[in-house]
Amino acid sequence: MENDAEHSYQLALVAWYIISAKKLDLDIDLVIKYAIAHDLVEVYAGDTPNFGHGVEMKEDKAVREHEAMQKIASEFPEFEDLIVHIEKYEKRADKESQFIYSLDKFLSSTNIYIDKGRSWFKNNVTLQEMIDNKRHRVIDENILKLWDNMVDLARKEESTLFPKK
Repeated sequence: MENDAEHSYQLALVAWYIISAKKLDLDIDLVIKYAIAHDLVEVYAGDTPNFGHGVEMKEDKAVREHEAMQKIASEFPEFEDLIVHIEKYEKRADKESQFIYSLDKFLSSTNIYIDKGRSWFKNNVTLQEMIDNKRHRVIDENILKLWDNMVDLARKEESTLFPKK
């Protein structure tokens, strides 16, 4: 399992790669800012898992993250640009924030796929549960194509990647 810094670094690097390789019409500087800042509130609020241990934290996620945002703003009043970009990311205010939001959802599942489904087994998550949890959050068309390809691969290997219920 990665920490927040490793996750944000991977997200920024993969975003940069996809944008460059596919020559997407996205502001790379803005994308990298979103990738770096997108989970910063979790450093203060704690991560809220989708499955397994800690899933009960979903109930107060909005409150914890709001308090975390206030704390970040009070600790870094001179870094208004950071606060603005976190808020824009949370609102999915532009195509760059939507791209990073989608890539974040895609990468988490792809990393588990590459790890041979270990986390899905550990948390007793089926392929359909993973799809139901992530698919509606992949809102960028470029990432949706990658998502669909990854799901096709996962379907072919479902018996080895996911537990049977």
